[in-house]
Formats: sequence, C-alpha cells, structure tokens
Amino acid sequence: MASGVRGFFQRLGHYKHYFWPTIGGLAVIFCGWLLYKELRGLTWSSLVDSFAAIPLSGWLLAVAATLVAYLCLAEYDRIALIHLRRKISWPFVMVASFTTYSLSHNIGASLLSGTIIRFRAYGSRGLSGGEIAVLVTVTSVTFLVGAFALGGIVTIIRPEVVQRYFDVADWVAVLIGVGLLAVPLFYLAGSLFHFKPLTIGGFHVYYPRPNIVIRQLIIGQVELIAAAAIIYFCLPAEGNPGFITVVGVFVASFSMAIVSHAPGGLGVLEYVFLTGLDDMDQAQVLAALIVFRLLYLLLPFAAALVIVLFFERSEFRRSAQERLTAAGPPDTAAG
Repeated sequence: MASGVRGFFQRLGHYKHYFWPTIGGLAVIFCGWLLYKELRGLTWSSLVDSFAAIPLSGWLLAVAATLVAYLCLAEYDRIALIHLRRKISWPFVMVASFTTYSLSHNIGASLLSGTIIRFRAYGSRGLSGGEIAVLVTVTSVTFLVGAFALGGIVTIIRPEVVQRYFDVADWVAVLIGVGLLAVPLFYLAGSLFHFKPLTIGGFHVYYPRPNIVIRQLIIGQVELIAAAAIIYFCLPAEGNPGFITVVGVFVASFSMAIVSHAPGGLGVLEYVFLTGLDDMDQAQVLAALIVFRLLYLLLPFAAALVIVLFFERSEFRRSAQERLTAAGPPDTAAG
C-alpha cells in the first residue's frame, strides 16, 4: 500500500508541470466564451470606427503612459537589488526587467516564467540562486502591495467600483476597501516593528527595511496607474466614469488576468474590464483594450524576443572566449 501511495505522488509530481498551463488554457476558453456572449452584437465596422475616433493626442499619451509603466517595472527590480545590497548597472536592470515582464506577461504563469528569465539574466551578473529567489519574491510583493493599496484606496473613494461587479451597499464596498488596504499596512507594520520572517516551506522571507517598503508601496501603485492610463487615454469622453473608476476596474481586471495564468490574460482581462464598464459603448472600450494589448503587451513582447537573441549570442561568445583563454595558447611542435 505504501508503494502505491508513493507511486501516486510521483505521478502527481510528474503532472504538476502541466497544472498551470492547463488552468491558463481553461481560463482563456471560459472567458473567451463569456466574451463572445458579451460582444456577439458587435460589428467589425463599429470597432474600426472606434479606432478611428481615438485622437492622436490619445495615442501619444498612451505611448507615454506605457514608457512610465515599464520604467516603474524596472524600478521593481532595482528596489529588490537595493534590498539585497547588490549593485548592477541601471541599463542592465532596465533591459532585464523589460525582457522579463514583456515575456512573462504574454507567456502566462508569470511567476514561473519570470523566475526562469531572471535566473538567466541576473545569474550572468553573479547573483546566486538564493539571491535571485529573494529578488523574485520582492518584485512579486511590490506588485501585490501596490495592487492591494491602490485597490483599497480606489474602493474607499469610489465604492461604485465594487458595485459594478457585485450588488452590495456602499458601506460593504468601503469595508472591502479597508480590508484591501489593511494588507499593505500590515506589511509596513511588519517592517517598522521587525515582525518575524514569513516561512514558506524552508524558505524565510524577511521584511525589507522601511525605506524599501515605502518605495514598494509608491512604485507599485504608480505602475498600475500608468498601465490603466494607457486605456483611459483611448476611451471616449462620452459615458466615461472618470479616471479613478477606470483605474479601479483596471486593477480588478489585471489582477484577475494574472491570477488566471492565461497567456497574456487573454479573454480574462477583456471580459472583466468590459463587465466593469458595461455602461459605455463596448466597441470603444474594446478598441482601447486592443491599444493596451498592442502597446503594453505585444510590441514589448516582440522587442523582448530580439533582446533575448542578442543576449544569448553575446553570452555564447563570451563563454567561448573564456574557454579559449582558460585553455591557453596552443602548443607548438618542435622542428
């Protein structure tokens, strides 16, 4: 019997590699079906007209917001390196971060895919496996505390964000916002009062120094605001609920897209966002979401693939040169 149980867990360990890709695939299919039901009355001409209605200023502001968002993502890595007390050149951090997020956002299972990319990039700069694991943890926490803080603040200011998804009273929505805000406040308190480290298996996660936590709280929110602004600048003025509400809907949509592990949050992001703004013209909202995918996901993804190819080629050449140097000059045969 013991051997049978052991065999079961061995088979389970073999199939765990397929778990998140399967979850992501199912999320895409399910939300794609929901999205189809939501948009089946939409015509191609109405979508084209919605694209044409986006002014040049909207495109330019959306591009600027994209640049701000990716600069903030680079700061995620820089904050983690400051926590580790490791110095790596800012240009390298920018490229490594850009490549990591561009690929992981599109591939799905962002924690796993982002970890693999960072191991390759930062390992080439001398960081150990343990240090890279801490770096990944700190960057993930930066997003989480930023999302909880921003979601909590927006929900308290605009309870209607929650009410766009659930039929609840104002005080219930505000209470949800307070609950969301309590998470980053507890994290800050853990840093200020030196709480015991969190233990995950045999891995200990220590609270960063207060100045690091404050940076995380600020930059995590700024990145999400900038990403939401990409969509906001492409939305029409008619029926627009305002920037704060759009930010709240985006935080909910983007968080669900990441949790789903669907590649690029495909279908999940669109369905949750369209549901949150169902009182606006759906063709115009979808056009803004497509612009977001283009600027924040697809174009960076294409650029990241090129960066990876150049990086791997340079690493191959460097390794080859090191092997030649280690081998020394070739022996010459005596005449």
